[in-house]
Amino acid sequence: MSRLAWQLGVVKAIRPETPTVKTFVLTLPNWTPHLAGQHYDLRLTAEGGYQAERSYSIASPPEQTGEIELTVEQIADGEVSGYLFEGVGVGDQLELRGPIGGYFVWRGAPAAPPLLLVGGGSGVVPLMAMLRHRQRAGLHLPTVLLFSVRTPEEVIYQAELEAMAQADPSFTLLLTYTRQAPAAWAGYHRRIDAPMLAEVLSRLPAAPDCFVCGPTGLVEAVANGLLGAGLPPETIRTERFGPTGG
Repeated sequence: MSRLAWQLGVVKAIRPETPTVKTFVLTLPNWTPHLAGQHYDLRLTAEGGYQAERSYSIASPPEQTGEIELTVEQIADGEVSGYLFEGVGVGDQLELRGPIGGYFVWRGAPAAPPLLLVGGGSGVVPLMAMLRHRQRAGLHLPTVLLFSVRTPEEVIYQAELEAMAQADPSFTLLLTYTRQAPAAWAGYHRRIDAPMLAEVLSRLPAAPDCFVCGPTGLVEAVANGLLGAGLPPETIRTERFGPTGG
């Protein structure tokens, strides 16, 4: 069966991540190993034949076999995300195809360069697949995740990320809050800028491979900042999403 053929996945579990984000665990009859950073297309078909299709990054690592995890943010007036949040339960079937994508992927290797991951909001999802792959594969290359969120309630995967950072001294988690920070917060409290990126890069022992995912404005600002810091363009991979969709 082609990986681009549609198949019916079964919702095995639904896990809330934040007030507006849920992870859907789906078992697939024709599961195909994916690369960290790839995505699946999801298609809904109404009784009258109308179809709506969206792409969602895979959150689970390649080592998690037979199933995938898709972490979905509920978008205001989003027809697909709205249905997933309000109309889908455990045991339901969803039409999927994938894995898809070959550019924004991290394969991981013991001798790989350091890794810099920069995410904004739900842009952390494919980066989480990379971190989970790194953990499951037992890789300890120096890695930093710089995660930009608006408020403390919007930190997707917070408990897991903090546990990763505590268990692995080669992984550094850095949060920056763009609106409201926690009480007594001593970390970053602004949008990502060039001085912040320079500080983050100084934490790594060598020039890293960079993966940047989030809203278009954030991705462009980070990519330009990394280029301004002297990183070669071929080491910076980006994936962006606009304000519409869902």
